[in-house]
Amino acid sequence: MDKLSKIFKTKDLRNKVFFVLAMLVVFRVAAAIPVPAIDTSRLKEFFESNQLFSLISLFTGGGLSSLSIVMLGLGPYITSSIIMQLLTMIFPSLEQIYKYGGEAGRAKFNQYSRLFTVPLALLQGYGFLLLLSRQGVLLPLSPLQWASSLAVITAGAVFLMWIGELITEKNIGNGISLLIFAGIVAGFPTSLQRTAAVFDYTQLFTYIGFAIVALVVIAGVVYLTEAQRNIPINYAKRVRGFKMYGGVSTYLPMRVNNAGVMPIIFALSILLFPGMIANFFTASNITAISKIAGVFNSFVQNQTFYAVAYFLLVVLFTYFYTAVTFDPKSISENIQKQGGYIPGIRPGQATSEFLMHLLNRITLVGAIFLGVIAILPNIVQGFTGITTFTIGGTSILIVVSVVLEVLKQIDAQVSMYEY
Repeated sequence: MDKLSKIFKTKDLRNKVFFVLAMLVVFRVAAAIPVPAIDTSRLKEFFESNQLFSLISLFTGGGLSSLSIVMLGLGPYITSSIIMQLLTMIFPSLEQIYKYGGEAGRAKFNQYSRLFTVPLALLQGYGFLLLLSRQGVLLPLSPLQWASSLAVITAGAVFLMWIGELITEKNIGNGISLLIFAGIVAGFPTSLQRTAAVFDYTQLFTYIGFAIVALVVIAGVVYLTEAQRNIPINYAKRVRGFKMYGGVSTYLPMRVNNAGVMPIIFALSILLFPGMIANFFTASNITAISKIAGVFNSFVQNQTFYAVAYFLLVVLFTYFYTAVTFDPKSISENIQKQGGYIPGIRPGQATSEFLMHLLNRITLVGAIFLGVIAILPNIVQGFTGITTFTIGGTSILIVVSVVLEVLKQIDAQVSMYEY
């Protein structure tokens, strides 16, 4: 309450908070405006029967499940950012711009990501519309309606990207994360209402157990999101002119969950495309292709296979993304250049190997944690039988991460104004 009073007493901070809230309202209004020619009853049936698309709708802020003008959400922009980061590993010139170009280089790199968002939005929009029209969710569209729908959907994706960046500029949390957070939180009342409608007093203890599990999961997510291994680093004393520098001890933080929710987004992308391709070929005139696609589609939609594949992909991508974002070799070189060393470890190659060894062990804990969080709805449904309001592990992870980030940024701004 003390922090809240300080925020609203400071005019600049108060204006920033109101601006962010206004942008979230604009996003929710846009998420309620549907594209034309939708069969709403078929759309509801499709999302209730397809868990994968329900999870993808989560990352679009619920825009996909209502086929709104922002149905793609921030998916194209996130995909574009991921692809651009991966391209830095292939093209050295792009890596130079991103890592060593300073503020101007990073601005140029972000501009490339924004431009790449447009063709990705067109491609994803076409794929989703074609898939939904094959499922009977969309009524038949003329070529002009196809073109106008694609233009509106692409504009919606770019519009959300712009809103996200406007929010980020206010330094009250990351704009992209906050928009996803708003979409998740907006879905909670509907889930609660659905649960209340089918509430059964004979299952009272099941619901109490469910609530306890939810609290334990939230506590676990907070604990592991904040968890880090502190590696001690000592700096040798050195004399420059008449002054002595160094001789201090500090530490290098190594987070347990170094990859955030990115591995879950990667795994979802991989799981999505085989199912979409199989759906395209189920309507094929060639009997053999149609049968193979049908068998593959039923295999993909099998809950056990889906959960196992999802878990393994999340673990794999956690290691992959951590390797992209945390480079032990460059860190050991920077420590050595600054005259630092890890006690008991020789500088240079030995330090790099030590960091890699620690990283692999810590990442294993983070990877298993993310994998369990990803398949948590399946586990809870299996034990409780409650399908109307499942603990979305991914949802909790995003909500907790965003809340912690926003609290830290607001705390930093309040402290700055106090000083």
